[in-house]
Amino acid sequence: MDIFSHAGDLGHGFVATLEIVLVGFAGALVVGTLIAICRISPVLPLRAFGWFYVEAFRAVPLLVLLVLCVFGLPWIGIVLSPFWSVCLGIGLYAGAIVCETLRSGIRGVPFGQVEAARAIGFTFGQSLRYVVLPQAFRAMVQPFGNVFIGVVLGTSLCAAVGAQELTYATKVLSLSVGSPLVWYGCAAVLYIVVTLGSAYIFGMIERRVRFQR
Repeated sequence: MDIFSHAGDLGHGFVATLEIVLVGFAGALVVGTLIAICRISPVLPLRAFGWFYVEAFRAVPLLVLLVLCVFGLPWIGIVLSPFWSVCLGIGLYAGAIVCETLRSGIRGVPFGQVEAARAIGFTFGQSLRYVVLPQAFRAMVQPFGNVFIGVVLGTSLCAAVGAQELTYATKVLSLSVGSPLVWYGCAAVLYIVVTLGSAYIFGMIERRVRFQR
């Protein structure tokens, strides 16, 4: 068996995995930030919605959520490609984790700074934008890196719903070419490269942010 003759198939799956990771994590950052704002909002219905979102999405396994996004959305008239469906599922799922991570960073901001912002006339939104969120994001760089790595590993579940990412390509090659241990070993190496590279990049960002602080 010539591994290199089929490397392109594995490479396409690897690229698809990276695309899902980047889009899904970006969506999770947006969703998580909005939900975190809801959770600390002075408006009770928003706080209740934020609490319900986090508890609900943390209680649902990612695979179940992916199945609902891929096969359930068409039932209500929302038709997306498998790529965008799994990105949506990952973004919603990881958004709950990002929310709690960011909320931990928000709690670490000294309350005196929030009071000072209010004393000079900042609204709740202005205090968040200029005082609270920038510090919370800087403090949570490394935890966000852990969330990112979790998203990388979570993409392997996308193969179960037909998204043609790395694990899906590995399964196809194992069935069509044979030698599954070889292909899954190659996939494991690629996952290790991505996770170690991600940890290094987020660690570098954290050190740079810490130096600026």
